Amino acid sequence: MTDTPPPVTPPVPARAWLRHPATWIAVAAALLTIAQWYDVRSTSRSVEKELARRLSESETQTRESRAVAETAREATREMQTRLGVVEAKLAESQNQQVALEALYQELSRSRDESALAEVEQTLLVANQQLQLAGNVKAALIALSAADSRLARLDRPQLAPLRKVLARDIERLKQAPYVDISGLSARLDGLLAGLDAWPLAMDARPREAAAKKAEAKADAAPAWGRVAGEFWAELKNLVRIERIDGNEAPLLAPQQAYFLRENLRLRLTAARIALLARDEKSFQADLRAARDWLARYYDTRNPQVAAAAVQLKQLQDASVAIEVPGIDTSLDAVRNYRLTREKR
Repeated sequence: MTDTPPPVTPPVPARAWLRHPATWIAVAAALLTIAQWYDVRSTSRSVEKELARRLSESETQTRESRAVAETAREATREMQTRLGVVEAKLAESQNQQVALEALYQELSRSRDESALAEVEQTLLVANQQLQLAGNVKAALIALSAADSRLARLDRPQLAPLRKVLARDIERLKQAPYVDISGLSARLDGLLAGLDAWPLAMDARPREAAAKKAEAKADAAPAWGRVAGEFWAELKNLVRIERIDGNEAPLLAPQQAYFLRENLRLRLTAARIALLARDEKSFQADLRAARDWLARYYDTRNPQVAAAAVQLKQLQDASVAIEVPGIDTSLDAVRNYRLTREKR
């Protein structure tokens, strides 16, 4: 095989490439590339500047954010400290509240116990008044006071107890009333005025003698009146009188003294019988007092007449009235106290 000589390219004339289209295309492509590179470079610089600006702003914001965050952390720490103080005070306040509630419960329990003891004592005194003196009015006042004391406690559990008290109050209101205190006061008044009541033997002879002396004095002359008065005084030294029929019996001074004392004893015994509601003894003592008053005392005297009227009124009064007791209320209070103590 023989070697083939390479083709011989004819020589290109000078500046002939300038007329070649590929050359212009390459030049245009290079210019376009250069323009794009320049544009890209300009854009890149703008982007770099914008990025640098934004980075600077971001750093500034970051620093500000860090400052704000630090301030927030400081505020948070301060708030946590304050919150700890508040929590401590709240815990202390809660402990104090628990202590106060316990103290209030204790005081309330003590107050209830004191009130119940007071109510029981009041009812006990009222029951004694009813049993010993039959004083319904005093018992009503005591029961009303006990009910008011329970009402001030304002405890719903006391409602059954107050109902029992209300029933006893209604029973006492419907019971017949005897004014023992008033009757006793009237007897005391009679006892106080007893010494001032004149006896019949002292009043009647003196009145008769006075009337006779006045009649003679009117008829006699002046010297006769003087002589008559002298003779009357002389006759009074010794006096002899005749007693017929219903004339008042004469009593020696010692007997008059014992008469007054016996009458005083009768009235005192009537007062004791009144307080004991012993109507039989009460009536007997008053009957004897009235008989003695009518027999030995001057019934024309206003004081004696008034005393006779009072004795008659006292004798007409009934003191043996059966009054209801309040044992139900007293037992209810005692049972309630025992129930509270067992809790």
